[in-house]
Amino acid sequence: VSNNLLAGLVQRALEELPPAAESLPEDFRAAHGLAPAAECYRNIHFPDSFENLEAARRRFSFEELFYLSLGLALLRERRSRGEGPVFQAAELEAFERLLPFALTGAQRRAVREAAADMTSGRPMNRLVQGDVGSGKTAVAAACAWLAFRAGWQCAMMAPTEILAEQHARSLSVLLAPAGMTVGLLTGSMRAAEKRAVYAALGSGALSFVVGTHALLSEGVTFQRLGLVITDEQHRFGVEQRSALAAKANPAGAARPHVLVMSATPIPRTLALIIYGDLDVSVIDELPPGRMPVRTLLVGESKRRRMYGFVREQVRAGRQVYIVCPAVEENPESEWDLKAVNEYARVLREEVFPEFRVGLVHGKLKAREKEAAMAAFTAGETDILVCTTVIEVGVDVPNANLIIIENADRYGLSQLHQLRGRVGRGAHQSWCVLVSDNRNPETRARLKVLTDTRDGFKIAEEDLKLRGPGDFFGARQHGLPVLRVADFNTDARVLKEAQDAAAELLAGDPALALPIHRPLLEKVRGLFEENPDMFN
Repeated sequence: VSNNLLAGLVQRALEELPPAAESLPEDFRAAHGLAPAAECYRNIHFPDSFENLEAARRRFSFEELFYLSLGLALLRERRSRGEGPVFQAAELEAFERLLPFALTGAQRRAVREAAADMTSGRPMNRLVQGDVGSGKTAVAAACAWLAFRAGWQCAMMAPTEILAEQHARSLSVLLAPAGMTVGLLTGSMRAAEKRAVYAALGSGALSFVVGTHALLSEGVTFQRLGLVITDEQHRFGVEQRSALAAKANPAGAARPHVLVMSATPIPRTLALIIYGDLDVSVIDELPPGRMPVRTLLVGESKRRRMYGFVREQVRAGRQVYIVCPAVEENPESEWDLKAVNEYARVLREEVFPEFRVGLVHGKLKAREKEAAMAAFTAGETDILVCTTVIEVGVDVPNANLIIIENADRYGLSQLHQLRGRVGRGAHQSWCVLVSDNRNPETRARLKVLTDTRDGFKIAEEDLKLRGPGDFFGARQHGLPVLRVADFNTDARVLKEAQDAAAELLAGDPALALPIHRPLLEKVRGLFEENPDMFN
């Protein structure tokens, strides 16, 4: 299809179709300096001046962001409707006495914000967003402790069995002195073990359960579920979070509070859209005493020296990750599944025959993946050759070196997440980015990672360089498809659109006035286009 043919078809459509219906009231358009819809449709395709083109683009950008803001505001209102479990206010100092460390100022602030929600009588919907290692689990533990003190149960959903087990262990040690019992529920547990957990939850004997998708099983019922926590939010569909919250007891009972944790730093402009229906707490400082991870960018010429460094670390008793580009993310890459297997074989037989080399990738069965990760966590594997399946939450304090092959194939935020797998123990840690790509832009992008450890700065840079469409890769289903607006360059228009939506809803909270009927229809249409987001 040639450009001329397409332009001709668009021109015919504009001439022969009736003028575009106007959904924005005239006084509203005048207040925000927006041109009429029919005029803008012509000018976005066949403008007679750059001014008219810009006026059309601004109108459509504003409109998209305005409807999105309206939809999210209505959704937030709907989610916060009704009663939430009322937790009694408690002195945070009593919780802090349980901890073997002092909370940072940012952690205290996040706990206070969540506590204010949970004592308000309305259901909490809060996101706790913090960089890798910033201590989100301690915030979750404080919220669970508040639930327990008020006589409610708590459920925490993690994306993998190994992460669920990790959380169950650490939370049990932390909360046992307060009299809390923490249980574990995963798919691979024996039927008798599962039945025992079901019974303990149903009777109220278990105050806190940590689990995987197994928490959504039919047999799981709670005596009094008051708080639902999901870890690494983007790994769960909205329906799964809603399904867990729906287990909160009989119909008509108070909706449980929801706390969502994410270690993916998101630029503020993007967070306003993706989490527009959630209140956001940001943990923007790391606990004291954490040794910064040193990040190096090297080319193929340094490979032999790099392998020598791996030997040094393993002989000193440490463990190493070697990450290859993910098979499923880049099917056209020369790194197909055979290559990842082949690379692991070469390392195992030719490069490091004296060490135990493990392999884990996304195409393995879930049980095989869990077994490979468990062996590495237990120290039974020295070097783990893997794809980005290790990106989420695996905590191996003894691993102090991560090598990322073909680093130029990843986004900065993903590289930062991978780097977060090391630097969790007492030893100096390193992240080595391997790339022979000489493109100046690519080198500059990777250099950002060697210069800063601030996840939010890295995320801002990533958004600038890659745009929001592939900021999360295929994982983030909630991002709406915008046809004209751009989250990065239209930040000012976004703010104006959000303010306009808030002002309009202040006068007509349900968009019930006849003049606002077209707006309501548009918002409903947006909900239908993005069901995942607005569930």
